[in-house]
Amino acid sequence: MGQYLRRTTWFRTYYEDGDRWLHFEADDEGWAARQVEVRGEDSRPVTAVSLEEVLSLRDRDDLAAMSRYERQFGVLAEGPVDGWQDQPHAAEISAEEFERLWAEARRTHGDSA
Repeated sequence: MGQYLRRTTWFRTYYEDGDRWLHFEADDEGWAARQVEVRGEDSRPVTAVSLEEVLSLRDRDDLAAMSRYERQFGVLAEGPVDGWQDQPHAAEISAEEFERLWAEARRTHGDSA
């Protein structure tokens, strides 16, 4: 019986219209597991959202808590984030770089999820 290897990808893209750098941790199916959005003008993190946290809130059916979470941490990209390689300034980043950005963004937003 073969073992299935999961591949996590970390990458960033640039959203010019909003002057935002989007950083993703994507699972092997291309879905965002975690997302950090950084404002270009001052490098301030504006989102730091986790699929695991969102699913936990959804499973508890706690709409008030979900609303608080989204106000504090932002909204996760919906659907697969494949095709990112074709986006402006797209590049793979290291897991370490993503973790550094994640930790900074969570500190900025008060990591109380």
